Amino acid sequence: MISKQNFVRESLALNLFFLRIMKEHSIFLEAALPSKNRILISQAEAFKNTFRLLLSQSVSLSDGVIDSKLLQSNEIVTGHTLKAEKKTQFLSGIMIDSRITLLENSLKPDTDNKDISKLAGPVYMLNQRSLDAVKMIIQFKSKINNEVLSCRLFTAVYPSLIDHIIREAEHFLRSLLKLQKGMEIHTKKDLIEHETFWDEIMSEHSFFIRGLLDPEEKELFSIADKFGKEFENLMKKTAALNKSELAPPALTSITLTSVKKLRDFKDQGAEGILDCKIKSMIIPLLADHVLREANHYINILERYS
Repeated sequence: MISKQNFVRESLALNLFFLRIMKEHSIFLEAALPSKNRILISQAEAFKNTFRLLLSQSVSLSDGVIDSKLLQSNEIVTGHTLKAEKKTQFLSGIMIDSRITLLENSLKPDTDNKDISKLAGPVYMLNQRSLDAVKMIIQFKSKINNEVLSCRLFTAVYPSLIDHIIREAEHFLRSLLKLQKGMEIHTKKDLIEHETFWDEIMSEHSFFIRGLLDPEEKELFSIADKFGKEFENLMKKTAALNKSELAPPALTSITLTSVKKLRDFKDQGAEGILDCKIKSMIIPLLADHVLREANHYINILERYS
């Protein structure tokens, strides 16, 4: 069973990362829907606001509570996030509350290992509200995906990208459910599951980047394609392992090195898109979004290094 101290820290870290991810999924869907689909656009906007409020609550609970390593990992926000939000709002017309980003940039870590067990109750309630919201957005994303696959709806994103964001929401949901049951979410026995999941996510990110680049960006296309195949192979190797055993340290080490290289590629890509030096169909906030997910994966792998 997880201690109250760890329950609070793990829950807040999970919510700080994934509630922003869910909020941005809502923005990406809203931006990708044609104007004729006013009801779906309004629903996406409502989900954005729901996750905005939950993220704001997470930030309030986290100040002076979370680990310094989490703040330094750049998985909550990066140096690009604020600029990416403002550029995306300008390009799409979708309102994005950047005050939360400013608050996250000013978050203070727990420096004296104080007793935070008194926050277990409020954090449990936050988890429950997050659970309810995630279940609803999974239904919403699934509805959109089904409409797209049956050719009753057009979106400016790949059907496989919609499936991708559904699986990320389901991963968040599984982690929340574990925490609410008093279970740890980062044990060595969980590493194979984490690596299999995030290797596939990293592979898909690479292929999405490849597909959203302008055809003239041949060098970047080739690099993204190489990363996609590399993580596809890593995912297959990890998925073939016996789930009852521990992940081999050598494979985890190789994966960590690969993710750091991909992170650097994404970081350069985000900078290039924000500075209008890369031709693509990639919305600026998406470039920062996939960078944060790579940072999150690095943080997970470094727990076991």
